[in-house]
Amino acid sequence: MKSTTIEEVAQTYGIENWGAGYFGINRQGHLIVRPAKGDTKEADVFEIVQDLVEQRKLSSPFLLRFPQILESQLNRLCLAYEAAAKEYEFSGGHFPVFPMKVNPRREVVETFLRDGVKQSIGLEAGSKAELYAALSLEQPPESLLICNGFKDETFIRLALLGVQAGKRVVVVVEKLNELKMIIRLAKETGVTPLIGLRAKLYSRGSGKWAASGGEAAKFGLTTSEILECIRLLRADGMIESLKLMHFHIGSQITDVKRVKNAMKEAARVYAKIRQMKVEIEYLDIGGGLGVDYDGSKTTFEASINYTVEEFANNVVYMIKSVCDDEKVPHPHLVTESGRVMTAYHAIFVTSIRDEIETFAEDIAVADIDDDDPQVIYELKSLLDGINSKNFREYYHDALDDKDELHTQFNLGLVSLEDRAKGEVLFWEICSKALQFAHAAELHDDEFEALRRILASKYLCNFSLFRSAPDAWAIGQLFPIMPIHKLDETPTDFATLVDVTCDSDGCIKKFVDLKDVKQVLELHDFNALKPNEPYYLAIFLVGAYQEVMGSFHNLFGLPNEAQIVIDADGRYHVTKLVPASKISDMLSFARYDKTQCVENFRRLLSSQINIGKLDASKASDAIQQYEAAVGGSTYLE
Repeated sequence: MKSTTIEEVAQTYGIENWGAGYFGINRQGHLIVRPAKGDTKEADVFEIVQDLVEQRKLSSPFLLRFPQILESQLNRLCLAYEAAAKEYEFSGGHFPVFPMKVNPRREVVETFLRDGVKQSIGLEAGSKAELYAALSLEQPPESLLICNGFKDETFIRLALLGVQAGKRVVVVVEKLNELKMIIRLAKETGVTPLIGLRAKLYSRGSGKWAASGGEAAKFGLTTSEILECIRLLRADGMIESLKLMHFHIGSQITDVKRVKNAMKEAARVYAKIRQMKVEIEYLDIGGGLGVDYDGSKTTFEASINYTVEEFANNVVYMIKSVCDDEKVPHPHLVTESGRVMTAYHAIFVTSIRDEIETFAEDIAVADIDDDDPQVIYELKSLLDGINSKNFREYYHDALDDKDELHTQFNLGLVSLEDRAKGEVLFWEICSKALQFAHAAELHDDEFEALRRILASKYLCNFSLFRSAPDAWAIGQLFPIMPIHKLDETPTDFATLVDVTCDSDGCIKKFVDLKDVKQVLELHDFNALKPNEPYYLAIFLVGAYQEVMGSFHNLFGLPNEAQIVIDADGRYHVTKLVPASKISDMLSFARYDKTQCVENFRRLLSSQINIGKLDASKASDAIQQYEAAVGGSTYLE
């Protein structure tokens, strides 16, 4: 019976659909993480969290990072291109690069460079800060350092320093003036980088980021500008430095058909340039390889209708076909698939701290007396008489009575006490009507809307803007589920709110195989034992969320733990990064801690001077104020 319940709970949350083989549920009903797809080794996430709380005295929220999943995803990506090249007799190589914008944390970047030596993994930098960091890191000898984004002279000089340090630096030209700067600085310094041209294709991707490709894209050179670049490089004797053609049709491409069209067009551009006696060696296809966030395997914006292997097959087949048709050499393929490389490796864990009541469930219906208005009698009659046969009719009647109640209140005909009594009756009727609708398996819009209204609102100890900002900014769906009690059937329906004082700090949409759920199935928080924790995990947050997150309300970074699973299946916390303290966020907002203390001390002194505060209490207050700065920005 227990295993059957676990299987049903797994289907409720869809973990087998979106988990890519990395996540599952063990016999204890706890979430587990595997270091590789299909691996028999696994770590119990609930045990890890208990370890952090009980042994290391940390509190939620936590960001749990599993670096072995980074290695696994890189291997999967490279094996897909290797298999495709073998199947279609593609003679070009594959050079993966990791775009630092996806997750610039040093732990992530260094994991790829350390574990990706065999794959010759490189880096992509889109800003001076990213490039500065990349220049300090040791890369595999044959790997590339791709410089994308708009560039000034300082950016290009940094890139030339990379050439002097022995790196294979490719400066990608985004606009014509950049090439003129590159030529001038190369002559001035005597250092010449490899040069790439970014083409603006007609083809576009699909999904949320489709607009980042196409003719109106922010980046890229038109056909006439590409020809002008070639002319300038020939004129200055630098045409041999032009080694790469780059394009990007958008992130999180949902439909594989768009990939085929783009590869065909890009390969044609590459081939025509090769026929102009320009020995380009690399074709950088950018990112776009998506992640199936909801597990539906469709063209929905939170999903993709292909696998990594299917993506690679389409890329390799289309480029080979065009090159063979045009009788030009197959290029080496450069991929910037940062999202699929990093999304799975990080799990954000928060805890439910309280319930925000939609209506007063714990307040009993007051007795009806002779002085109550008629509308109260009617609501009480509806509550007493509602059943499985009349619940829809009685619910509609209750809606009319609620409107009448508020109309009479606005006219001054009912008291505040009467209004409160009527509202309690109304919500009790709604709750019973919803129970009858659920028992009748009625799923029409009317009762689905009522379900959303009556759903529990659970206060979670995190900031949405800090840890899952795309859920707020662009409506990104992330899988969410408890990390324990998964051997028990969830009986509650809820939405999640964060601790920020912002109405947008809530999650009201959840992944589902066939739809988008408006509520999340959870265990009844109010049925837990006193002080018993209830933890939820937000998955696939390893791409973009850390770097895109803001410090709204000055909520800082959560506690972070890096977890490695050894050959015996035991987990090891290899690194801990403490959460931000109040003092850290004061510094971020440019407050001086010492000055804050002095200003507060001055305010207390003024209260002493006017006789509203004695010196001993003022001394206690300043001690408490000074001590608070070392506390967490989250609920403790």
